[in-house]
Amino acid sequence: MSAEGNEGANNQEPTAPVIELDTYEPSEMADQVGQVGISKTNLGALTMLGLSILAGVFIALGAQLSILVTHTATSNYSLNQLIGGVAFTLAMVLIVITGAELFTGNPLVAMSFMARKITGKDFVRNLIIVFIGNFIGALTLVLWIYNSEQWMMNNYLLGAKIVLAANNKVNVPFGVVFVRGMIGNALICLGVWLCYRGKSNIDKILGLLLPTSCLIACNFEHSVVNMWLIPMGLILKGNHAVMAVAEDVHGGRLDIANLTFFKGFLIDNLCPVVLGNLFGGILLIAAAYWFAYVRPLKKY
Repeated sequence: MSAEGNEGANNQEPTAPVIELDTYEPSEMADQVGQVGISKTNLGALTMLGLSILAGVFIALGAQLSILVTHTATSNYSLNQLIGGVAFTLAMVLIVITGAELFTGNPLVAMSFMARKITGKDFVRNLIIVFIGNFIGALTLVLWIYNSEQWMMNNYLLGAKIVLAANNKVNVPFGVVFVRGMIGNALICLGVWLCYRGKSNIDKILGLLLPTSCLIACNFEHSVVNMWLIPMGLILKGNHAVMAVAEDVHGGRLDIANLTFFKGFLIDNLCPVVLGNLFGGILLIAAAYWFAYVRPLKKY
């Protein structure tokens, strides 16, 4: 090489490495959600059911952990609620990272339907099977937690807090529960939505952290959480030691007349929560982002 060539090579300025902080733009995220919706609805019924049972177990584990880390708290209500919300994030991390099927996350599949990539029958089939599987998984953990006798911790205080929380949920008016369910699932779907922007599992965990914590900290409603919490309360309300502690914490006689499986749980709580969850996930999140990024755009 000539001297002039060597001099030119030596005078070249080094180029700075290009670092991409984000992998996908919102429009690309919307396309990903649409493709994931196709994959979810193409799952076999047994596979879908199995993955949804796992999600029900994971949600119940997160709810149990959330109550466990806050059940001794007597002050700093807001901070304790936030700590409980952070603990509950465990459930969503397990679901997203392992690929389990969650009823409250799958309203995002509606974007695939709105984009005409799947049929309405496919969408409804997915929701029904996943709902059933989540219910089975949550009830399974009711049995496991009861037999583990973890509810006896701190002289039955943990069990008492579960009964109090369950009783509070079945005594809230229908309209209030619906709105709490709507906002609660909008947060869950936003957390899942944020996962499609991340490049790594750490990105996904961080994306899930704040929306999921907000759900629990603000006492919004999540149908799959209630599939574990209220049945657990129904079982424990028959334990005299648990009820004695619950009434002591409550400060007097505790009215549990509405803490029943059919009316209190299924009618007064689960029905409005499910409707609110579907409204919040499908209309507030899936439809909104479909409108923004997926629908045929016209220039005026």
